[in-house]
Amino acid sequence: MAQVTIYHNPRCSKSRETLKLIEDKGIAPVIVDYLKTPPSAAELTRILALLDKGPRDILRKKEATEAGLDPAALSDTQLIDAMVANPAVIERPIVVAGDKAALGRPPESVLAVL
Repeated sequence: MAQVTIYHNPRCSKSRETLKLIEDKGIAPVIVDYLKTPPSAAELTRILALLDKGPRDILRKKEATEAGLDPAALSDTQLIDAMVANPAVIERPIVVAGDKAALGRPPESVLAVL
């Protein structure tokens, strides 16, 4: 099985539920507390490609507003850079398993990539 990585926020109930779901499957994922260790712009770009989504698709709107980001005024590259600089605006959790990724909303959606 490919390495499984979860971009996790331990304060988020959906993130905790997703982590438990993975562990209940007998998988010990690499846990990245992305608020403390945000992905690089290159890694976030790779994750978006695996998700088949653009940066606006995984943007937490309320947090983006609070961070002073105007997604409509930014290019994708600028928005990715802003997401790396303000990781709280990235939707969570994101699970990456090999060359597949899923957003854990709802948590069961990650089962497709495990």
